[in-house]
Amino acid sequence: MNFLKNILSSAIGFIIGFIIILFFIIGITSTIASIDDFDSQYQKPIEKESILNLDLNKIIIENPPKIYGFEQALGLSDDIVDFNTILNSIKVAKDDDLIKGINLKSGFPLMGWSQIKTLRDELLDFKKNGKFIYSYSDLYTQKGYYLSSVSDSIFLHDLGLIEFKGLASEVLYYKDFQDKYGFKMEIVRSGKYKSAVEPFLENKMSKNNQDQIKELLDDFWEIISSDISISRSISLSKIDSIANELSATKTEIAIKEGILDGTLYENEYEDFLKNKLDLDSLDKIDFVNPQRLMRYNNLRKKGVRDLVAVIYVQGNIVYGAEGLDGSISHKTFIESIDKSVNDPRVKSIVLRINSPGGNAISSDIMWNAIENAKLKKPVVVSMGNIAASGGYYVAANADKIYVNPLTLTGSIGVFAMLPNISKFSKSIGVNSQKVQTHSNSLGYSIYEKITPGYKSSVLSSVEKIYYTFKEKVSDGRNISMINVEKIAQGRVWSASSAIENKLADDFGNLSDAISHAAKLSNINEYNLIYYPEFKPDIENLFSIGISLFNNKFDKKTKLFFDHFLNNQQKISLRTEIPFHIEIK
Repeated sequence: MNFLKNILSSAIGFIIGFIIILFFIIGITSTIASIDDFDSQYQKPIEKESILNLDLNKIIIENPPKIYGFEQALGLSDDIVDFNTILNSIKVAKDDDLIKGINLKSGFPLMGWSQIKTLRDELLDFKKNGKFIYSYSDLYTQKGYYLSSVSDSIFLHDLGLIEFKGLASEVLYYKDFQDKYGFKMEIVRSGKYKSAVEPFLENKMSKNNQDQIKELLDDFWEIISSDISISRSISLSKIDSIANELSATKTEIAIKEGILDGTLYENEYEDFLKNKLDLDSLDKIDFVNPQRLMRYNNLRKKGVRDLVAVIYVQGNIVYGAEGLDGSISHKTFIESIDKSVNDPRVKSIVLRINSPGGNAISSDIMWNAIENAKLKKPVVVSMGNIAASGGYYVAANADKIYVNPLTLTGSIGVFAMLPNISKFSKSIGVNSQKVQTHSNSLGYSIYEKITPGYKSSVLSSVEKIYYTFKEKVSDGRNISMINVEKIAQGRVWSASSAIENKLADDFGNLSDAISHAAKLSNINEYNLIYYPEFKPDIENLFSIGISLFNNKFDKKTKLFFDHFLNNQQKISLRTEIPFHIEIK
């Protein structure tokens, strides 16, 4: 059986690999042919009456992997935008006399809420210099509208739509599915709020889970609605009314209530911009993208030797090496920490955490690396969209923790998930038989029900890790164990609640964390260096292909099987949020 499986997997791997490499060769050929055009695009002088063009209807990622031209060869460069490049371009445009304003294209931005909030705050700061921001789109998602609400005017295609409905979160429950088909997750957990695993145990949401998600939604909506209210001069009660009645979907009502400023065709919108720039109708607007602006306004200061290292902790925390799938391993993290600590130019370290957690042992190893780094250099944390469970474990002992107002954090708890197909295997005529020298020689088998003795031993490990987790939060955050117990239990917290419960220190974005880290090191001028750096290999190419294939499936539908497949080879003790809290 294993022989056949190996043959089959090798064959599939060869076919997929051949296809990917073929596309790579074709792509690299076209890339070479277009290099001159690419270079000329970025070397074109910026005109006096120019507009920064922010097209945010793309995949926005922080610290994109350095794949040295492969992204162009694979046709990925136009679809992936560096979040920090966007932020820095806004800072530069604010003080650049050649840039008169911003054209904001954010109908459906592919970002998390905290990134949206960070970008919106940066755009508000841009407007302080008296420059304009205008938005146009064929449609606006709720995130897109929230971001666009910072604009001086918001325009929509006459037949376009605005999504403005309030916030919700939908969680899928798998108990009935498991009972019906025989696929099951054996769960060993600790903490009453570790409701993250309840989708595998129940067929409906618990009161604890309802309470924590409702609190998160209310906290988020309070911030979002307040920001819109201020920018658009609409009362909070009116905003709630519009959301309840879905009246923003009717263009005439959206205009009447101040949600929207008007409807235009895109060419009419461009004429509107020309008028604002005092250009003739036949003139062409110089739309400058962030990459081009940053090329001409390099923020790196020549002659400045001091550095602040920014280390990204993004995606699931895994045990082992990661590819391009958005995970972080303790091995890669330690390499980044060691480079930062051993480089005499690096004066302080900032951890940018955007992770739901993951492997418990890896999280602890990363915690220890930070503990040792703090002996030599300050360590400051900036939390992104989510820094929960193992993501919080890593952050707990930093010198200072900044949270974005729309960050999810906390989830101090531990669990183990053990996939089991005993019922399914019997239904298809597969019967497992065992021979062993001792009562627990086999350990755990996916073909048999978990034994009480084995479950007890796993629970003992879970409880040990849980106690260690709480202890390190207590020491790192200077909170008594009694109070840690109250705010732990796997409970997820909003940013404001995290600060109130001393899990974080202050509101702030990555730039705030960097500034504070520099202050702790008594440096005024510095450059930034980013870690980790990913280099391409054949495995990376396969990872890209598999990721593109996986993206064809609905993430909610495949969530159960992702957990099943990821855990089938090993017993995994997790400090993680295993169900996806999507606020939409």
